[in-house]
Amino acid sequence: MIVTHDHVVTLLVAATLLVSGCAAPVAESNYGAWPDDPRTDRIGWESGYWYNESIDVDQSDGLNATERDAFVARTMARVERVRGLEFEESVDVDVLTRAEYREQSGGDGEAAGPGWNDQLWEALLLVGEDRTVESVFDDLYGDAVLGYYSPSEERIVVVSDAENPVIDRATLAHELMHALQYQQFDVRGAPRTLDGRLAEDGLVEGDARYVERLYEERCDGEWDCVSRPDREIPRDDFDRGVYLTIYAPYSEGPTFVRSLRDRGGWDAVDAAYANHPASTEQILHPEAYPDDRPVEVAVPDRAADPWSRFDREPVGSTVGEAPIFVMLLRRGAIPSATLERDTGAYSRYNYEANASAGWAGDAVVPYRSDGGEFGYVWATEWETKRDAAEFSAAYETALRTGLNATRAGPNTFVVEDGPYADAFRVTRRGTRVTVVNAPTRGQLDAVHERPR
Repeated sequence: MIVTHDHVVTLLVAATLLVSGCAAPVAESNYGAWPDDPRTDRIGWESGYWYNESIDVDQSDGLNATERDAFVARTMARVERVRGLEFEESVDVDVLTRAEYREQSGGDGEAAGPGWNDQLWEALLLVGEDRTVESVFDDLYGDAVLGYYSPSEERIVVVSDAENPVIDRATLAHELMHALQYQQFDVRGAPRTLDGRLAEDGLVEGDARYVERLYEERCDGEWDCVSRPDREIPRDDFDRGVYLTIYAPYSEGPTFVRSLRDRGGWDAVDAAYANHPASTEQILHPEAYPDDRPVEVAVPDRAADPWSRFDREPVGSTVGEAPIFVMLLRRGAIPSATLERDTGAYSRYNYEANASAGWAGDAVVPYRSDGGEFGYVWATEWETKRDAAEFSAAYETALRTGLNATRAGPNTFVVEDGPYADAFRVTRRGTRVTVVNAPTRGQLDAVHERPR
C-alpha cells in the first residue's frame, strides 16, 4: 500500500502486475450448470456472475468493455469467496496513459519540507546528497507503476498506453482486495513515521498479497481462470535500496497475515484492522504482535548555533527494523545472499539478520544550519547490550565498506567524497547506539554536543 496522492500503488518490479500489451488467446471450459442468480447479493456472486461461472473473455486483442465488466465482476466474486467478505458496491476499472499518470503523481507522499525527508533517507545511507527523495520516488513510480487503487475515487486504474489493455488476473484480484478492505475496514490509520507506515502496509498489502496467492492456488486446481498475459521485463535501473525498503510490506506482509489466520482464522485478520501493527518488527516477527511494541526514543536537543531542528511536529521519525536491514544489506554489512535465504512459503525475500534483529525503537531527528547545511541525530534502542553491539559493529562496517569511510578519531568516521561526504560519530552506551552526522568533523558537537 504505497500511498501517493491517495493512491494504493502497485509496482512493476514488485510482483506480477496489471500489464498492458498482447496476450495469447484465452478460452475457458464450461463448468456446466451453475445456480440461478440470487435474489439478494451474497458472498461469491457479483453483478450477475458466480465465482465458478465461465466467462467469454479473449485478451488476444485486448479487453473490450463487455469483457472487462465480466472479468471484473467474476474476480470480485472470487475475492469474496476466498476472503469471506462481501463487496458493498461495485468497483470501476479505468485506464490512464503513462503520461497522464506521471502528470498526476509525484513524490513519496511526505510533505515535510525541503531537506527534512532527505535527511531521513540519508541517515539510512540509501539516498545521498546528489539526489532528493522526491526525485527517486518519481523515477521509481513514474516508469514502474502499472496499476493502483484510489480510495477517494473508489476505482482501480490501469496505467497503459494501449487502447484496450489486458489485465493480469492475480493483480486484478489484489487491487480488488484493496477496494474490499476500504469498504469493510478502517484501513488508513495515522502513522507519522516511516516504520509506522510500512507496518500498516504490512497488514494491508499482506492481506491483499495473501488473497492473491490463495486465488492463484485455486487457478492451479479447482477454477478455470483467464490466462495471465506475458509479463513485461522488469526494469533493472531502479534504485534497489529504496525499492527493497518499500517492498518489505509486500514481501513479509503475507506471512504476517498467514500467521494471524493460523491463530484465529480470518476473524483474527479482520481484528488487526482495529489494532494495526505498530512496527516492521511485528511484521517480520509475527510472534511480536500485538504485545511487543516499540519503545519511544527521545533525542535531547543539544545543538548550538547555527544549528537547529526543523520547525515541524514531530521533529523526527522512526525508521524501524526492515529499513535498517536494507541499509546494512545495501552497504555490505549483511551478506547479499541473506535476502533470498529461508524466505518461507509466502515471502518473496528475507528481511531478518542478527545485526538488525533485536531492534526495540529508534528516532531520526534532522538538523539544519543557518547556512543551508544539513545533519542529523539517529538514536537506536536495542533489546540487549549484545544486540546494540552487533548493530554498532555492522553500522561501522557499512560506513567503512559501503561508503569508504576512514576512522578520524575515537568513534568518529569521515567520508571524504561522494554523495555521503560527511562526518559520523557512532557511540554505544548500554542498549543505545547514537549516530551524529554533520558536514565536517568539527561540526559534530554543534549538531549534537557530547553528553557531559
